[in-house]
Amino acid sequence: MFRHIALCCALLSASFLAGQQKAVPPTHPTSSSAHPATTGSLPSEETVNAFMQQMFGYDPSLSWKVSEIKPAPGGMALVNVIISGPQGQQANKLYVTPDGKHAIGGELIPFGAHPFDPAKEQLAKGVNGPSRGPANAPVTIVEFSDLQCPHCKQAQPTIDKLLTEEKNVRLVFQSFPLPLHDWATKAAYYADCIGRTNNDAFWKFMQGTYDVQGDITAGNSDEKLKGIADASGAKSAEVAACADKPDTAGRVERSMELGKSLEVTGTPTAFVNGRKVPIGGMPYDTLKMIVENAAREGKTP
Repeated sequence: MFRHIALCCALLSASFLAGQQKAVPPTHPTSSSAHPATTGSLPSEETVNAFMQQMFGYDPSLSWKVSEIKPAPGGMALVNVIISGPQGQQANKLYVTPDGKHAIGGELIPFGAHPFDPAKEQLAKGVNGPSRGPANAPVTIVEFSDLQCPHCKQAQPTIDKLLTEEKNVRLVFQSFPLPLHDWATKAAYYADCIGRTNNDAFWKFMQGTYDVQGDITAGNSDEKLKGIADASGAKSAEVAACADKPDTAGRVERSMELGKSLEVTGTPTAFVNGRKVPIGGMPYDTLKMIVENAAREGKTP
């Protein structure tokens, strides 16, 4: 899901979906002969679908869904499109110029002498999840994750290895349950309640959920999550009661809003001192070098 594709050119290749990991419900492409239309400076969904039809209409195995159209920096419009195909699905971004005549595919990255400071400061003020590692560590990794997400489960050994080898790193877990996962939000509520009362139990609950992830369904999630909570050292009856409270839903929603404000669209997404990194999609040695460099920069003189 972290292999961002430059839609301006790479969309023309039939292999663009190779290795994609993001699970999303497929939708069928729609065709339209309409001319470009805008609401203010934003392209309409009809226009986006017409563009996608021109780009992808040659391949009946591909489908897409326009998930979001919103303003972006520089007067541009950000269009999030979910593309589905035989080899998987992925969220892709298009930045449309103000005149509606050109689009740039991929990520806008922060620029400047200290490009990651704004995100770092925003995260420092907004995180509300459980943490591991020294509170005064020079490096803070904030991970937005979904307990039903198989790629979050796959990334966890990488995170554990990093925390074992890098002692001056603090990890903060932020819930970001994806709408397409039918028990992820409930798991996020349980996790939030456990994390607030017993930090050690939270990490056991997280790992326990990953361990039996494939056995949990929307129908048995209450039973399974309660069992994992008990095995983690929490009291399942209290956790379940807490999970039903509006303030718990509000905390999870605030975690999701924090992620969305930083352009988190999938999981796992991590920030190393504000720097967005594909924690499950880059070589471990590269990730470690980024963390060690952040540690050098983060130490006070």
